[in-house]
Amino acid sequence: MTGLRAAGVLACLALGAYAATIVVRDPSLHPSIPWMLAWFAGALLLHDLVLFPLYAAVDRMLVHLPAAPVPLVNHVRVPLLGAGLTLLVFLPGIIRQGGPVHLGATGLDQAPYLIRWLWLVLAMAGASALVWVVRVTRRSAAGG
Repeated sequence: MTGLRAAGVLACLALGAYAATIVVRDPSLHPSIPWMLAWFAGALLLHDLVLFPLYAAVDRMLVHLPAAPVPLVNHVRVPLLGAGLTLLVFLPGIIRQGGPVHLGATGLDQAPYLIRWLWLVLAMAGASALVWVVRVTRRSAAGG
């Protein structure tokens, strides 16, 4: 597993280095390099100082969920992770960032982003709950 993790880290570093070469080779992007570095540093600080302690605390609370025939922790953890990651993906559309550009490029409004994200989160939570109920039912039917 350590070799696989090291390969993943090296692949991420290679992708980052490739993206950096694109920025460095394009003179039109040179004025934006300080802004990119500021955004990167801000994202790093936001993650390490705010988000990581927040989701670590939530995960610690999940571990203390009441005992059940089938552990509930991963059936809560997975939809929460999916909700968080899809929020990051859909956030620009949800907060309507770049609305005129989006409208001009696609001919579509950004209004449905929030409701579609909420429906997606509801579907993930519902699917996870359904899987948990099926697992509990199968375990009780098996007599264990």
